[in-house]
Amino acid sequence: MLVFYKERLAFLSVPKTGTTAYEKALSARADMVISEPPMLKHAPVYRYNRFIRPMFLRVCDAEMELMAVMREPISWLGSWYRYRRRPFMRGKPNSTENISFDDFVSAYVKGNKPGFADVGSQAGFMKGQPNGTTITHYFRYEDQPRLQAFLNERLDINLTLTRENVSPPMELELTADVESRLRRKCAEEFDLYASIP
Repeated sequence: MLVFYKERLAFLSVPKTGTTAYEKALSARADMVISEPPMLKHAPVYRYNRFIRPMFLRVCDAEMELMAVMREPISWLGSWYRYRRRPFMRGKPNSTENISFDDFVSAYVKGNKPGFADVGSQAGFMKGQPNGTTITHYFRYEDQPRLQAFLNERLDINLTLTRENVSPPMELELTADVESRLRRKCAEEFDLYASIP
């Protein structure tokens, strides 16, 4: 998570959406950088609302706008799948080494997910809170020019990115049946992504 106090902007770090590259590029410019532990680095809206927002509101009488990046849902799951196939994960309970992408996604849509498929939800991460705390600025991972133009203008910078924490490349394909089940059971993910300009 990156906070830019003067600009009243908090950049939430949705896992597997390239935010590590933005953290590296912007950490010197940010007023607050939360890079560890992962539970705080990747704090969703509800955790931001409970712990970070009150600090700025009570001490500085300042309300931040929230921004977040969302990846196309199948691509996002594919990134998690590839990430958990790294040699480092071999033999660990969350490894996807001996699991097909179809089986990974089938496990993801279950109510009681096995550990290897328990990767959260982008829509859940960004879910607005009853007090009105919500994402102000949504961006698609696949539209980097729009995201970078926003940051360049808002922060008055000329952003330069490097690739960081990239999942190993791999061709992935879902069978029509599994994709249909995913789209039905996780409709809010696809609806939210479709709503982002």
